Amino acid sequence: MPILRRTLLTAPLLAWLPSHATAAGKTLQVGPTRTIKTIAAAARLAGDNTTIDVDSGDYVGDVAVWTQANIHLRAVGGRVRLRAQGMAAEGKGIWVVRSALFTVSGFDFSGAQVEGRNGAGIRFESGHLVVRNCSFTYNEMGLLTSNHPQAVLEVENSEFAYNSRPDGHNHNLYIGQIARATVTGSYLHHAKTGHLLKSRAAVSQILYNRLTDEAGGSASYELEFPNGGVATVVGNIIQQGPLTENPILISFGAEGTTWPVNQLYLVNNTLIDDLPSGGTWLRIKPGADAVRAVNNLLVGPAALQTGTPGDVRNNFNIARSALDGYALRPDSPLVGKAVDPGSANGQSLQPQREYIHTARTGALGQAPHNPGAIQTVKPSAP
Repeated sequence: MPILRRTLLTAPLLAWLPSHATAAGKTLQVGPTRTIKTIAAAARLAGDNTTIDVDSGDYVGDVAVWTQANIHLRAVGGRVRLRAQGMAAEGKGIWVVRSALFTVSGFDFSGAQVEGRNGAGIRFESGHLVVRNCSFTYNEMGLLTSNHPQAVLEVENSEFAYNSRPDGHNHNLYIGQIARATVTGSYLHHAKTGHLLKSRAAVSQILYNRLTDEAGGSASYELEFPNGGVATVVGNIIQQGPLTENPILISFGAEGTTWPVNQLYLVNNTLIDDLPSGGTWLRIKPGADAVRAVNNLLVGPAALQTGTPGDVRNNFNIARSALDGYALRPDSPLVGKAVDPGSANGQSLQPQREYIHTARTGALGQAPHNPGAIQTVKPSAP
């Protein structure tokens, strides 16, 4: 099935992520007609503060390890398609990244398989990784991080789908015990047994994404924070498919809250339960310091139960027939029923953007006024 592509606690929590400019340095050009033919060769030649422009096309078995600081790889003239074809850097995946700052945009990672069955499009081990407008498909793991306590991951406008391995212990996006992870404007779908998104980070910001299992998907959790931490989940479309292997959409602290601060903020999301027997929106194990669930749309009959004390208000059950795509119909009695969700850790929880299919976001023209993820009454796409 083809994949369609288009196209912090130190910053305002729900603002669009800033661009990371590469410091002045040299630029390398890679492509079949260039002096540097392969990305692997560019990885060996690059020093710190290097921009690498890669001509569009297929790069087969072109695996690399990145340790330099402030590297920016960008696709030129179209998509750059990385096909593993049995090759893996350090036996881990297509790319292994250990970089103080590493940015990649416009690349498609597929086919990573390794002996340990954790073959990833990118294995991120330390530093700061920014992934923009990329896709991760048909790998054993889409993107997999280490447990480095100072590592920071940012994923923007990217797609994760059809990543699987025979024993089922796979995830489209698996974030380890790192300092911070931000996932924005991304489309995660069609997991097989594993989760759509799993984060063990101390701080997880999951903003304006579409996490939908869809027809044929068999994800376990759609979204899981097994070790708690501070999880801010705002403006997402999250759907549990009929073939799910776990009736819970969102799980928090299932393996114990191991971080010093453990808080969950679930604001202006649209949650859809397509499990015929009915599922559970949210499961929170004891140990959470704060729970707030406000302005969520629940497409299904079950009530939103947190299992722990918290601020749970202004959440509405609605039938799928009452939606236009994932947005409220113009004549819905819920139009205008959103309330101010307040702030957390000194930052507003009100959405600033909304998800637009496929894998991007748009700024809101006015303050959010509807419950759910989509504020535009007529969405741009179903």
